[in-house]
Amino acid sequence: MTADPRQRSIRSFVLRAGRTTAGQARALAELWPLYGIEFSPQPLQLDVIFGRQAPRVLEIGFGNGEHLAALAARHPDRDHLGIEVHRPGVGHLLLLAEGNGSTNVRAVCHDAVEVLEAQIPTDSIDELFVLFPDPWHKKRHHKRRLIQPQFVALAVSRLRIGGVLRLATDWENYAEQMLEVLRDNPLLRNLSPTNDWIPRPDERDPTRFEKRGARLGHGVWDLAFERKD
Repeated sequence: MTADPRQRSIRSFVLRAGRTTAGQARALAELWPLYGIEFSPQPLQLDVIFGRQAPRVLEIGFGNGEHLAALAARHPDRDHLGIEVHRPGVGHLLLLAEGNGSTNVRAVCHDAVEVLEAQIPTDSIDELFVLFPDPWHKKRHHKRRLIQPQFVALAVSRLRIGGVLRLATDWENYAEQMLEVLRDNPLLRNLSPTNDWIPRPDERDPTRFEKRGARLGHGVWDLAFERKD
């Protein structure tokens, strides 16, 4: 995996070194050629990469990859692409995909905004997940939150008409901001019958961040918005 020399003035994440286990290191060395996609400023040919035409699922910031790997195993008829900047998490996803025998998983280890801008074709994604992004809970850091109008507009442009943007957070203040930003986008329609939150989908396996929040007594807020014609 090559490092991109460009620097963004504000990033939506903190690049933590973390500890890469021996298994994750092996996965990054041996499985990356099978599952990995290098960053480059060229739109991806997804039909070529996956070797077929199929519904496409994208998860931004997939953490350790449990959710994305479970989706891919559960839905072999769909293609699943994940973006994550932390190498140990990428390695863990590769191990899960190998263990499941999944051939419908690919990963990019790079900044999600740059990948969306440069590599994800417009009108190409059927379902886009952003689960438990960094809440940047201090008010002076709210500007670093990923879910802002500009990012949502970019994400929506990558959805097909009828595609769904799914978000979740365990920070109520961030949930309210997410709801406001998504409501303000004219190309989105809230799938909640009450025009706010939806129940946690049964298909969404709890992430480690969600489990940690539950132990701390946090609530969880799920949103689902559909791209309109």
